Amino acid sequence: MPTAPQNTDELYQALEENDRRPYGRTRTVTAEELVDAAEQFAEPVPLVHALFELQEAYTYGSEPRKSPVVFARLLNLFDEQPDVFDERRRHTLFWRFKWVADALRVLPEIPLAGLRQWQTEMRDRYEKAGLGLQPYYGQAYQLAAHIGEGTTLAYELWAGRSRTGLSDCEACEICERALYHLAAGDDERALNAWEPVLAGKESCQEEPARSVSHALLPLLRGGRVDRARELHLAGYRNCRRNPSMSSEVGRHLEFCALTGNEARGLELLAENRNLFGEVDSPLDLFDFLTGVEVLLQRVESLGHGELPAAGYAGRTWTVAGLRAEVRGRADDLAARFDTRNGTTAHTDRRRARLDRAPLVDALELTLRTRGLDEVAPAAPVVAPAARTAAEVPESLPELILRARTLDEQGHPDARACWARLRTLAASRDYAHPDDPAVGPLAQLRADLLSDEASRTGEKDEFAEAAALHEEAAGLYEDAGAQGDAAVARACALLAVAEIPAVGAAGAAGAGGADGADGADGVDGAGGAEVKVAALAAAHAAMVRLHEEASGLAPHQEARLLRLRATALGMRLQTSGDEAHVAPVLAEADLLLAFATRHDLGGQISGALLLRATTHALAGDLPAAVTVIDGVLDRLKAHGPAWHLPRTLALRGRLQLGLRDAQAAQADLAEGLRLAADWPADVVDTARLHADLAEVCMHLGRPDEALRHLTRSAELELRRGTRTDAYCAYSNAAQLCLDLGRIEDCIALLDSLLAEPDVAAGEVDDRLVAQLRLIRARALHTGEDLKAATTEFVVLAAESAGWDDDPGSHAMIAAETAVLLGESGEFGRAREAAEQAIAAHAGAPRYEQLSGCLRELARLQAERQGPEGLADALANLADAGRIADEARAAEYEAQGRSLDTALAYEHGRVNAYAGEYEDALAALEKALALLGEPTPERGEDHAGEWAECVRLTAAVEGIYLERPAPALNRLDAAVSRLTALGHTEEAEPLSSLANRLRDGE
Repeated sequence: MPTAPQNTDELYQALEENDRRPYGRTRTVTAEELVDAAEQFAEPVPLVHALFELQEAYTYGSEPRKSPVVFARLLNLFDEQPDVFDERRRHTLFWRFKWVADALRVLPEIPLAGLRQWQTEMRDRYEKAGLGLQPYYGQAYQLAAHIGEGTTLAYELWAGRSRTGLSDCEACEICERALYHLAAGDDERALNAWEPVLAGKESCQEEPARSVSHALLPLLRGGRVDRARELHLAGYRNCRRNPSMSSEVGRHLEFCALTGNEARGLELLAENRNLFGEVDSPLDLFDFLTGVEVLLQRVESLGHGELPAAGYAGRTWTVAGLRAEVRGRADDLAARFDTRNGTTAHTDRRRARLDRAPLVDALELTLRTRGLDEVAPAAPVVAPAARTAAEVPESLPELILRARTLDEQGHPDARACWARLRTLAASRDYAHPDDPAVGPLAQLRADLLSDEASRTGEKDEFAEAAALHEEAAGLYEDAGAQGDAAVARACALLAVAEIPAVGAAGAAGAGGADGADGADGVDGAGGAEVKVAALAAAHAAMVRLHEEASGLAPHQEARLLRLRATALGMRLQTSGDEAHVAPVLAEADLLLAFATRHDLGGQISGALLLRATTHALAGDLPAAVTVIDGVLDRLKAHGPAWHLPRTLALRGRLQLGLRDAQAAQADLAEGLRLAADWPADVVDTARLHADLAEVCMHLGRPDEALRHLTRSAELELRRGTRTDAYCAYSNAAQLCLDLGRIEDCIALLDSLLAEPDVAAGEVDDRLVAQLRLIRARALHTGEDLKAATTEFVVLAAESAGWDDDPGSHAMIAAETAVLLGESGEFGRAREAAEQAIAAHAGAPRYEQLSGCLRELARLQAERQGPEGLADALANLADAGRIADEARAAEYEAQGRSLDTALAYEHGRVNAYAGEYEDALAALEKALALLGEPTPERGEDHAGEWAECVRLTAAVEGIYLERPAPALNRLDAAVSRLTALGHTEEAEPLSSLANRLRDGE
């Protein structure tokens, strides 16, 4: 707290501000400071309020030991100065007797006699105050259930009594009744009792999160798998990282362990590592640790005890090591509770949880379904088992020669050989074969560098790839392999040309790559021109390199020709210049002729694919398809088979360009089927899934598209192309949101934002901001306004520094303003809107900004009535200036015009504020701007016009008490709409007309 309150008004303001903070150390420390401040004033009432706030902070901040101490002070104040406690404060005091009972129960060091003594105190106080005893019997039942004795009688004494004003809320009592049935083994009765809470009809501070966590396993046992999945996603989000809900987190971890989602369980455990050190309630900690152990036990039983796990601070943990630590601590807690209670209830409950077998083999909880094998660091991508890969030779000389032969052919199995050789060569006892056929060690080192450079380039890390190719070229020259050196230098030239913002001069030699940024993408038109020049220079350098090289083997010369053609093809792709088409075709023809002469099957198909893509880039899609058809015929007859998936993928994309989505889907699906025979990274299975997602959207199959998107993203992630993976996941999350799968969307984004490289700030900040923006929108759609607003406010502050992208800041600030308006914080909303207006000046966002200002005006007029009218009209005046700018810029809105929308909003705002004449005039203007519906204007226009007519007639007929003209307006509108077949749009107008006639 910056400064202590100097008077009671400042104290109350500070208490209100602290009440808005989330529970945790910051809120608790501030509450402690506010109690100290309140003690400086002579008035007891402020102290009572400060003590109430402090007890709440301790209770929901999981510090049960301190809550009774604070309450003792309050009780003394009540005994000494009862007049200080008005009806509301008195109610709060007696309510919190239950809080103290709960706090004492969770502390095993409090004797059982002490618990019963407090319950007696509660009963005596309630009787003396003339209060009903149902809350007391509720506490008696909870103690019996905790101990595990006398539960049935205690339940009947509580459940059979009528509720009072001090009873626990409906949601909490529902949960207690359900837990009683659950303990009795009656899952169905428990679930029936829980239904109002699970359906969202009853809720409180702790509910439905508590009930959801208990209901998950009964739902699974009853076969209601989808419901369990849905509640897990929503329920976990509401309790994660919260020390006061650590028990619930433990049950969600247990749910993951028993549904084949062990990898997700470890991910959630990592997200909640703070709970190991922040949970002060022994009972909550006992429940949490038992859930953790269920998960770790399951992971270890599957043979993954060596996996890393998030645990207590101060050291690194494996699953096995953390399990042993957790087991010891949880066993100790169970023993302490059982000793205090004189029963074995906690040991028995713990053993029952640990002895549960998995309830389903595999339940797909999220869109990122991963196994434990994928949790291990640097897990390799394993080729599917559909094709038996060639065995890697055991003999070292054979292995080296085999790798080179496969590499010359471009065969996918080459990578397995290089991987094996990389491992062997890195060992301390490696001895290079003394075999002239194998060549010197320098040549093998160059081979390995070349393979590494190729894989690095596939990740768009072009500067690093160029450096590796250059290093390999030097080693090849040392080994006397001049042809391989020439190919390596040509590869370096192409990699340098692909580095963003590298000029043409830098492309003349690989030395220009030093210190270049390896980020992908081209920065605007200027960047495109630079890249075009760089690629042209790279091609010229390759031609010189080719002309100067001697003694090239056919496969080496073919690779040089392929690189030359590729450089020109990339230049055409970047420039789109028709003049760049012929040079690509010429180079492709050179390659085709050479490869045909030397019977190099892979290069023949490569040359033909270059021709097809060139036709496509030139806009001649039919010609491209004709070439591809020939390539496919040749591949099916002569191979190589691993080119088929990529070729089918290209034809699928071309078919989509020709607007034949069905044919595109057939080609891509066949390509995906054939891709299963080869390693995913070699045949680019991720791209196939991404293309299929796009096709499925064209075919109106969004759920199938979502599956392909997430599969594409996970494949990109596994092969290390993380930026591409996060982009694909961003698209998947947005599609989830569009489909209304809100919890799936949020769970996916939570998982991504918890990835180590994202958390460490190693991923592009704009990409991460996009993920967070989608999440904030999903939270808003899911009606979590507080969380959504918090995220939007942070994003707006961050995007304010995006000087190169004011348009995005304008959009984010505008959305933030609307959410703040929905929260009733109109001052902050206006500040955000002003930020949006300022950013809009640099990058116009007419429609978004106009919509923001109109919505703010509506919200303020609706919430504040006449008092908010002036500010609402100020927002509309700004929206009017935006509309003027849009008109001057000849901007056309996607729906109704900005002027029409503005006139309509003037009508609504004035109506909310009671200025009905102004409202009527504005609405009539909106009707004139809209124009009457016609067959050409369609259903959407008819709906907008009908709503405007309805509101106009309501203002005129009801609020201005002029029913006759209002009825004339309505009857004419109904006739017009009915004649056009818009009967649904006419119904609200007919209903209003009937209401007006009844009023007559």
